[in-house]
Amino acid sequence: MPGPMHKQKPGAKPQNTGKTLKRIFGYLGNFKFRFCLVLVAIVISASAQIVGTTLLQRIIDNALMPMLQNGISSTLMASFVRMLLIMGVVYLMGALCTYAYSRIMLVISTKTLYRIRTDLFTKMEKLPIRYFDTHTHGELMSRYTNDTDTIREMLSNSVANFISSALSVVSAFVMMLYYSWQLTIVVILMLFVMINVVKKIGGKSELYFRKQQQAIGKVNGYIEEMIEGQKVVKVFCHEDRTKGEFHQLDEELCDASTSANTFANILMPIMGNISNILYALTTACGGLLVLAGSLTTGTVVAFLQLTKNFSMPITQISQQMNTVLTALAGAERIFEVIDSEPEVDDGYVTLVNAQVEPDGSITETDHYTGVWAWKHPHSADGSVTYTKLEGRVEFDNVVFGYEPNKTVLNGISLYAKPGQKIAFVGSTGAGKTTITNLINRFYDVPDGKIRYDGININKIKKADLRRSLSMVLQDTHLFTGTVMENIRYGNLNATDEECIEAAKLANADHFIRHLPKGYNTMLYSDGSNLSQGQRQLLAIARAAVANPPVLILDEATSSIDTHTEILIEKGMDRLMQGRTVFVIAHRLSTVRNSNAIMVLENGNIIERGNHEELIAQKGKYYQLYTGMFELS
Repeated sequence: MPGPMHKQKPGAKPQNTGKTLKRIFGYLGNFKFRFCLVLVAIVISASAQIVGTTLLQRIIDNALMPMLQNGISSTLMASFVRMLLIMGVVYLMGALCTYAYSRIMLVISTKTLYRIRTDLFTKMEKLPIRYFDTHTHGELMSRYTNDTDTIREMLSNSVANFISSALSVVSAFVMMLYYSWQLTIVVILMLFVMINVVKKIGGKSELYFRKQQQAIGKVNGYIEEMIEGQKVVKVFCHEDRTKGEFHQLDEELCDASTSANTFANILMPIMGNISNILYALTTACGGLLVLAGSLTTGTVVAFLQLTKNFSMPITQISQQMNTVLTALAGAERIFEVIDSEPEVDDGYVTLVNAQVEPDGSITETDHYTGVWAWKHPHSADGSVTYTKLEGRVEFDNVVFGYEPNKTVLNGISLYAKPGQKIAFVGSTGAGKTTITNLINRFYDVPDGKIRYDGININKIKKADLRRSLSMVLQDTHLFTGTVMENIRYGNLNATDEECIEAAKLANADHFIRHLPKGYNTMLYSDGSNLSQGQRQLLAIARAAVANPPVLILDEATSSIDTHTEILIEKGMDRLMQGRTVFVIAHRLSTVRNSNAIMVLENGNIIERGNHEELIAQKGKYYQLYTGMFELS
């Protein structure tokens, strides 16, 4: 059994927030021109606010106040209307630029997420089986949904808002200094208060938003497991227990979300009230300066507007911090998968089409001949040798364990000649499936050697090794698509006729033709509209169309009733003819015609021989067989 799932400590600090941000923005490299347009639009939008405020000061001091003091004149009214029109044009331009950069950032964020998801899925396909054995499917799915969505929110809204807010704060501060250094001191004092509030509340919010993201992953993983195992839950009447376990996970998510959003939601009102206090203090101090003759009324009004332009962006930045923190938490989880060690493949021996020359030598060819060979390059002299693919497999003192210091196989040695059928029997946990996993190089052997046609399988490229093998698992998996497409999955280049022939070989043709649309019948939800036996027959047909020299049957007939098993027996014999076959036996009756039967116990082969030899030994196999014991 693989090791326990790695769990990240809830609420843990990011190892490198700066590095995570750098990687996120690294994805924006393909959108430099569009991003430059965004920056230009943000600058114009932010400038429009400042220019509009400057015009407000001029309207009051140069038009309204003179009209109040001297009465309305055509000159003053014309100046007043002209400045209002200019202000309207400025604000309209700012609004259009705001719409433009928001729209462009939406396109950039969508395309960026496309690249992130592509990289994530591409990397997932390169990860070893061990990774999927140690992470729940729901947890991985959460990377594609919740975590990527948080990045989308940050890129589409927060990034532009941050830049816009920063420009607004800087330009507003410069203008405030220009208008009145005395009132600017009041603003600076209140700024320290704002920063401390954001620091304390934002720190709490950051902690709980990370907990929230991890809790979402756990809930998704649990839901995915329960949906897949709903029949098992109902059979054992564990509805109440699963509801209790879900309630606990949901409660953890609720607590984390409540705490995170509590701090996030109180930040805006607190900052808004601080802004109102600042506005009131500035009004009072500005009024005194007007009475003292130090400032004009228009200057104070403009300064008050600038305090809004100064404090509101700070409030927006503090509010956007929650989105950014959530996105960083999600990005770290995504990059954790992308940075995971891929499946190591140091193999250099490849599988090629070959033909046998009259003198018996083997040469490579570009067209399919039905003959395959291992292409073995030699670095010493640059020469290449070819070994015909025959399906000869040998285990030489193989030791293996999924976890350190906990071996599953203890010095296993065996061999299978081309065309032989080798069966493994033994109780659950004896190491039967582990042996087949090692042949496929789902896991690499730390001690001992496995040879394939005399070649150490570590020297063979994994893709070529697996192309020469075919597996039929006890737990079949069918994809959404037609019956024909599911059979062709074993060989994407197979014709319809070859797929039908494979179905006939597995004796699946009869039931397929009785389906509503025959081979064009659509399958959904892992083939839920088929019986377990029918799904197993399709899996056997899928293996048959691959036409491999080595076939691995991992309890392939365990889900098929006795009648169906008899029907496919001849087809299986034809499928196995001329091939090396490894069978993990669920029913001892299925292994009687094996060339060799290996009886495993606690990772050791305790008996080996054919059916007659093992019966004559009257050992473990004899006890199991005569006791009519069904192995699991």
